[in-house]
Amino acid sequence: MWKALRGGRAAAAALAIAAAVAAVSPAQAVEKVDGKFWMVIGGRQAVSHVDPGQSYDYAIRMMTQALYDGLVKYEGDPPQVKPWLAESWETSEDGLTWTFHLAQNAAFHNGDPVTAEAVVYSYQRVLEMNEGVAWMLSDVLSAENIKALDAHTVEFTLDRPYAPFLSFLPWWFVVNPAQVEPNVVDGDFGKAWLASNEAGSGPYTLERFDQGTSYWLKRNADYWKGFPYEDDAMGGIIYRLIRESSSQRASLLKGEADLVTDLTPEELEAVGARDEIEITSTPALTSFGFKMNTQGEHMSDVNLRKAVAYAFDYDSLIKIYNGQAKLQDSPFTDAIRGHVDVEGIPRQDLEKAKEHLAKSQWPDGGITLEFVYVQGLEQQRQMGLALLDSLKALNIELEMVPLTWPNMVARAADPAQSPDLMCIFATPVSTDPDAVAIQYHPSSHGKYYGSHFLEDEELIAMIEEARALSEWSEREPIYAQIQARIVELQPEVFGMMRNRSFAHRDWVKGYTDSPIRMTGEVDLYPLHIQAP
Repeated sequence: MWKALRGGRAAAAALAIAAAVAAVSPAQAVEKVDGKFWMVIGGRQAVSHVDPGQSYDYAIRMMTQALYDGLVKYEGDPPQVKPWLAESWETSEDGLTWTFHLAQNAAFHNGDPVTAEAVVYSYQRVLEMNEGVAWMLSDVLSAENIKALDAHTVEFTLDRPYAPFLSFLPWWFVVNPAQVEPNVVDGDFGKAWLASNEAGSGPYTLERFDQGTSYWLKRNADYWKGFPYEDDAMGGIIYRLIRESSSQRASLLKGEADLVTDLTPEELEAVGARDEIEITSTPALTSFGFKMNTQGEHMSDVNLRKAVAYAFDYDSLIKIYNGQAKLQDSPFTDAIRGHVDVEGIPRQDLEKAKEHLAKSQWPDGGITLEFVYVQGLEQQRQMGLALLDSLKALNIELEMVPLTWPNMVARAADPAQSPDLMCIFATPVSTDPDAVAIQYHPSSHGKYYGSHFLEDEELIAMIEEARALSEWSEREPIYAQIQARIVELQPEVFGMMRNRSFAHRDWVKGYTDSPIRMTGEVDLYPLHIQAP
């Protein structure tokens, strides 16, 4: 599979990879075939499905971006919206009508052309399903207001002007209706079929979907947009599920994996000392905090929420990440437009913590709070231990409960089941402030980033006013007020912004980063193995 690089190392890596996957596939499927190489990425999050219309997380989004195309795509740092399926677009003076002109050479994997009708179908499908990315546009765009003007021109008419509209479109992918419709069963929008099959036009096709083990993407040599590298030696990418960070490190060092995601800071530092390993660590839009269930038995008490926030040792977050993180000074991360430093955002102050506890329903503590975190993420376990230690000063116990990510998402869907505190990394899907503010609006209840179930009439009114305005000069001061109000309500322990960190073998080329991506998410499109 691997090229002859650094003597016999590549050959040894090929044998190791073949042995590692022998239980799930024939060895020859991952060896060098017809001069093509398959790259192995080791990640800790399973891919529950590859339907771009259903729920998403970093693993799903990494797969769907490889299999599908959107009208536009985020690239670069700072992130910028670039033309993709749409070569150009224009907006009416009133901000209501957006018209996109499609690339005429774009084609689905089965050879069908990507048409305006396919775009209409794809957007209407998501809006009618009301899942996944639907929340981004559902309150400003109706399915019937998306029209194909001709084979390569599609028009969107918004219910009202919405300045962030374009910034959300990179995450809306286009499916081939000719492939989806025959697989619709009992009005399910083709969801069951698309969970493990694809109908896209992206740079990769789905070769295999071995749930809970590995996911195989074959490079589409005939990709309509071409590739950003001249070397044509890439055969495909295997995303292998490696649940433990230590196992990821071992796989990378042995050459059984070429790129791994989300190593612990200690492991990243250790592998980075090796000449054959390259590491990247770049700022991200991602924030991390402990979401508090404001409709639960305990955290519905704002004074208890503030007591917990002031008790926490925030410096522990920086230590856990070996300095590769920065504390938040606002619910909005630094790169979000309109970000302001919010005066009075909590830092550890045990005197203030005890003052707020004394005003709560539990002035003497004596309660146990449930703390849920992602099973296998050592950093989150360490964060829980730091919180547990911090709360001792308030006579509050912490029950630490590790869950798989799907189980965490399921619990976050219902305030009656959601825990007192939940570890959440949240990456805004847009640099527009509405992408963050909407997380504190009731429309986000039931989603993992809305697991605080915050409901405040003053805040709701400000969010709805700001997102309805077109002029930034009018929106900006409202977002400053929104940030201050969220901090006042304390629906979470506002934690930190951590760097996006990856490690890969030096034969991996084309890695690019953008802070708009989730913590473990990689843009697979430009990745390739350097030819011998």
